[in-house]
Amino acid sequence: MHHVHGRFAPTPSGPLHAGSLVAAVASYLDARSQQGRWSLRIEDVDPPRCPPGSVDTILRQLETFGLAWDGEVRYQSHRHDAYARALARLTEQGMAYPCSCSRKQWRDYGIYPGWCRDGVCQPEAPQAWRLRSDLGQRPVSWHDRLQGLQRFDPAALGDVVLKRKDGLWAYQLAVVVDDIDQHITDVVRGADLLDNTPWQLQLLEALGAEPPRYLHLPLVIGQDGQKLSKQNLARPLPEDPRDVRRLLHATLALLGQSPDPAASEAPVAEQLEAACRRWRPRQIPRADIASQGLQVDGDDADTNE
Repeated sequence: MHHVHGRFAPTPSGPLHAGSLVAAVASYLDARSQQGRWSLRIEDVDPPRCPPGSVDTILRQLETFGLAWDGEVRYQSHRHDAYARALARLTEQGMAYPCSCSRKQWRDYGIYPGWCRDGVCQPEAPQAWRLRSDLGQRPVSWHDRLQGLQRFDPAALGDVVLKRKDGLWAYQLAVVVDDIDQHITDVVRGADLLDNTPWQLQLLEALGAEPPRYLHLPLVIGQDGQKLSKQNLARPLPEDPRDVRRLLHATLALLGQSPDPAASEAPVAEQLEAACRRWRPRQIPRADIASQGLQVDGDDADTNE
């Protein structure tokens, strides 16, 4: 029997916003509608980006919207040994190598040319660790559940960083190791991470793991045409109960799930239960979502005014 296990994995660089809610709700409904587990992972491998109190805020926001996770919260900051073991395995396989090159040195090439693959260019300089993308000669391809067939040429990917020069673990390695260890079967996330998937598929193959199914959601776009994000100071999710109910209803509508118009004032648990019963991923729009559609109490969710 296929046991579905989804996850929501925010970086605690600030409170969740309307774009975060779209990803959280979609991943939650996708797992729950298949009687699956839904885990919460805090991707805090980059401490300078994670202000104090942000994790507590995220947990409170998810609870406010009725998004209850299974098991304990997983923190990437507690997983250094697991990432080190994975890097050692990749190195033994010849898939990972140390690199002393700076971005300034290879910037004109567009992608890193792999100068250190056969030996570190500057042994005395600080070194990052990279994944060799040149060993897979076939196209990297997969079927995205929403975006359809995806195909990438390994030669155009470049050798992604697995561990940074400052000693911090890079996103690509950490997310793959955790997806493997947690037995994640379904990844539902924003389309801004679509082009990260080929590297993650290469890592999964090198580590001997089956890839999860991927579904990349449309992005929530602000009035300036940019993705809503913490970097552009997107407004945090509301806390007022009435606004919470209305925003959840609007989120379900923008995900193409056609919630009952009369249910916009219904408790969040009731809205989520109904949405689980009628969850249809194929009804999610592929095009990006305008943030004007995520309004509560007449107030636009975008803060780029």
